[in-house]
Amino acid sequence: MYVAAFPFADNVLALPVEDISQAVKWYGDAFGLKEVERRESPLPAVIMERDDLQIGFAVNGGDAENEGAAILVTDIQQARDELEAKGINTVNWRVDERDGEKFQVFFVVAPDGLCFYFHQPIDEV
Repeated sequence: MYVAAFPFADNVLALPVEDISQAVKWYGDAFGLKEVERRESPLPAVIMERDDLQIGFAVNGGDAENEGAAILVTDIQQARDELEAKGINTVNWRVDERDGEKFQVFFVVAPDGLCFYFHQPIDEV
């Protein structure tokens, strides 16, 4: 269901957080991500995965409120329902158009301030 992730800024494998353990717990519970790698050097960081998609978090001093990722999914309604069933607030359910292609989208703002843009192309018949 989770296909790919694209960073808003530099690196989808180093999204800024203040606490790695809190990030692992929240993103594990909320997004269903599993920890696959953890490093302490040069900075504390973790790589998490779901459906072959990888997202990473690092204590790198970045501004979480200006960072996040766009997550491409295969079933946007299922992704939204899954998050809402866990008590996660999803906002701004809408259709966006980019480069002549339409996408069903919604956003999740994590407790750490990172913003996630979930999107799926709308197949037009």
